Amino acid sequence: MGTNQPSKCLTWAQEIQALGQIGLHYAENDYQRERFQRLMEIAAEMFASSTNWDYENLIRIFDQQTGYATPRVDVRSAVFRDNKLLMVRERMDGGWTMPGGWADVGDTPSFAAEREVMEEAGFNVKAQRVIGVYDANRVEPLSLFHAYKIVFLCDLIDGEAHPSMETSQVEFFGFDDLPFPLSAERTKYRHIQDAFAAVKDENWQTVFD
Repeated sequence: MGTNQPSKCLTWAQEIQALGQIGLHYAENDYQRERFQRLMEIAAEMFASSTNWDYENLIRIFDQQTGYATPRVDVRSAVFRDNKLLMVRERMDGGWTMPGGWADVGDTPSFAAEREVMEEAGFNVKAQRVIGVYDANRVEPLSLFHAYKIVFLCDLIDGEAHPSMETSQVEFFGFDDLPFPLSAERTKYRHIQDAFAAVKDENWQTVFD
């Protein structure tokens, strides 16, 4: 799932899992629950056969998902200083990304984006514009589920660069000296291109998938 285009098998497995989860949410009797549970098992079998995921671990993760299945929301912050973009290096995979993460229940999207910058990079920022809303999938364990990504253009207010439990480095980069590799699905080259374009254009129109 770390590739730009997930295989058809994994795409189908993702959809089957969602159908099974929704079916279990609305099931009215044991017969229906049994059938929808079997869809969850089929999805787990498909993932296990196409990845290095363990079947039993997949079933455990799927069983933890309750309610109507909807995409998760990932927020990212594009923060500039002297025409350079703030990026952090993920401890998990060693890749570089704009600060961000999953939005928490109860947060507004903009507050979630601002908080992530402080937690991951040490800077106080203020979200000003939405650069784009993107269809996205994330690396394991949540590559199993669909996600949307919201990238905010933020003003840098104050603070000092410092890594966190999740990040090992905090740096600003110009477009011509971007660090690689990027961190899986957290930040794609497309998101960086749009960020550099948006910061130069006061009339930037939000892009979306």
